[in-house]
Amino acid sequence: FVARDYRLRRQQERRDRSCVMVYWLPLIFVSLMGLALLLYIILDGYDLGIGILLPLASDEEKDRMIEAIGPFWDANETWIVLGIGILLIAFPSAHGMILTHLYIPVTLMLFGLILRGVAFDFRVKVAAEYKSMWNKLFFVGSLLASMSQGWMLGAYVMGLETSMTSVAFSVAIALSLPAFYVVLGCGWLFIKSEGELYNKAARWARAAILPMGVGLFLISIATPIASSEIAAKWFTLPAAIGLMPIPLMTAAAFFTALWVLSRPQILQAGYGWIVFVCMVLMCLMMALGLAYSIFPDIVIGKMNIWESAASTASLQFALIGTALAVPMILFYTIFIYRIFYGKSQPLSYE
Repeated sequence: FVARDYRLRRQQERRDRSCVMVYWLPLIFVSLMGLALLLYIILDGYDLGIGILLPLASDEEKDRMIEAIGPFWDANETWIVLGIGILLIAFPSAHGMILTHLYIPVTLMLFGLILRGVAFDFRVKVAAEYKSMWNKLFFVGSLLASMSQGWMLGAYVMGLETSMTSVAFSVAIALSLPAFYVVLGCGWLFIKSEGELYNKAARWARAAILPMGVGLFLISIATPIASSEIAAKWFTLPAAIGLMPIPLMTAAAFFTALWVLSRPQILQAGYGWIVFVCMVLMCLMMALGLAYSIFPDIVIGKMNIWESAASTASLQFALIGTALAVPMILFYTIFIYRIFYGKSQPLSYE
């Protein structure tokens, strides 16, 4: 009897541990995926924004802008690879559903990113008369990737529907996200540039921040109107009170950036970096709001994270590789940013 009771207790303990892993492993992976995509939006967002701004600069300033992103952009794009990789490994059902519905914008985004990569290298290797063509293609790739990402985000928030409402919402975000990237890119130029390019970044940011703010405000109003599930989460008590810090901090960050940009003396004193910090804070708040809006679903109204998760054994195995990869990518990213800290220098390939 003692041996039987011992075996029963051990079986119960194994079942309890299995239940814990079944619950927590998908949460760990979806959190890592969200972190990876958030870092991608912030880090690759500023160099996409600089790519969109490239046609507005002089030839010398174009080189300085490229130098401002050159050491970082490969590391920045690593995060989207990690995020999509986690989606494929940990949530294969959701991966198939999402990429099937977003096949066209994903393909266009990849074309844009490939075009950026090719143009980035070819602009310094071709004869001088062809350099302007590759600069223009770098701009096209940046704009195409940015708008595709906005379309994907809008379609995802609408639960991958194909209705006119979903299409209109996707178009709105496809137009607003590049404006956000432009302001983010200007914030990065405040950190990395000086002189006339710094002053031009201030003018570009002033021109883009109001359209960006209006676009994001209209999207924040349209989202609960277009999605009853999201509206129920945000406008029922007591959740509505607890969620107030998210829109308030987003608005505070936006108006702080607007105030800094409207004060040339503050920018000339070297505080333009505040704009970049405010954009990062806005991105973080919007990511938290989106995470709350869709949790526990991974595809809104269709599939939650536990339904789409791979088997527990597969997640345990994948967790080992993820636990090794994520710190390495973080270390590499921090190392690169530390090495190339400070203002950019004149571009040289010698």
